Amino acid sequence: MKRIKVAAVVHKSAAAGMWKEIGILGCDATGVLGLLPEQKLTAVIRMLAYGASADQVDEIARMGKSTTLEALVRFCQAVETLYTRDYLRRPTPRDLQRLLQKAEAQGFPGMIGSIDCMHWQWKNCPTAWQGDYGNRKGQKSIILEGVAGFDTWVWHAFFGVVGSQNDLNVLGQSPVFNDVLRGQGPNVTYQVNKTVYQTGYYLADGIYPRWTTFVKSIPNPRSQKQKLFATYQEGYRKDVERSFTYAEFYEKFWDRGLNTRSSLDLFQTTSHA
Repeated sequence: MKRIKVAAVVHKSAAAGMWKEIGILGCDATGVLGLLPEQKLTAVIRMLAYGASADQVDEIARMGKSTTLEALVRFCQAVETLYTRDYLRRPTPRDLQRLLQKAEAQGFPGMIGSIDCMHWQWKNCPTAWQGDYGNRKGQKSIILEGVAGFDTWVWHAFFGVVGSQNDLNVLGQSPVFNDVLRGQGPNVTYQVNKTVYQTGYYLADGIYPRWTTFVKSIPNPRSQKQKLFATYQEGYRKDVERSFTYAEFYEKFWDRGLNTRSSLDLFQTTSHA
């Protein structure tokens, strides 16, 4: 990480009011200076990036275990405080216009994103819960539902459903359409085959229901037109799968103490900064 970026992260984290003594250079009763904020940040980043324990970081950063763990927690809180409002939020009218313009250029007017689910593996799932959280692959996992745009911006994330359920079960519990039910859905108007529609839609795979808010591929396309549509739909639906691929890199951060919201914030911050 470049020096200027490290300095920016330190200053932003301190400004968020989450580091307190962790992000401020202090001194003890004898006037001896304490640990540098950059020193603590180095320990935190090393724990997250390499999966190192607090004891291992001590050999490099010369910090006690309790101080390292406290710095880790405060750093995660700072990431969530600083970036959730910017990245894990509903699209603004300007964002929506950008998504719609790109979707129309791709041949899908009115499309506001791709929706899908991924399984986050739970390595240390308690034995008593393994029946509920076991998925069809025999792994213990928790499901994350996400909506992503063409630029891998995940603007909807619903996390916490047990791994034994499928995408349709997750949809039944998801708040993705809450704003539509309240009459506060995005204002989308587009025309297809001389018919005007006023409801946006998501690209989805075959398990999702046949709603007007989902556009799915054609299972067995026969005509050239059907084959072309299926190719385009399955290709552009990869946006959310591509986002999940990137997010899987940050899945190990969750194993080291970073919660899911902070992991997604960190992923989107580094991807779109």
